[in-house]
Amino acid sequence: MSAFSHPTPYYAVIFTSVRTAIDDGYGAMSERMMALAVNQPGFLGVDSAREEVGITVSYWTSLEAIKSWKMNAEHLIAQKTGREKWYHSFTTCICRVEKAYSFQTLDE
Repeated sequence: MSAFSHPTPYYAVIFTSVRTAIDDGYGAMSERMMALAVNQPGFLGVDSAREEVGITVSYWTSLEAIKSWKMNAEHLIAQKTGREKWYHSFTTCICRVEKAYSFQTLDE
């Protein structure tokens, strides 16, 4: 559900994290956050990968949309729970996307 087809400029929130060994409810909360984000005004898409370090990049139309998402009541609970038990560390970066390129092979 990437936002690369959206016209620039737009914003990317890059969330990198290192998880703790505690999994208690993480999967369910992650799914709930995605369901909420998709319906959040200004949400454009998301890309995510997890190995030793998790990287989630969400795409937004504006800084105001990002701020509204950050202050969403359920998202605030997820943030607090993440700090208390799911994440050993994390970093969030917000960037303005001026240009975006993508490539996809054609299936034969």
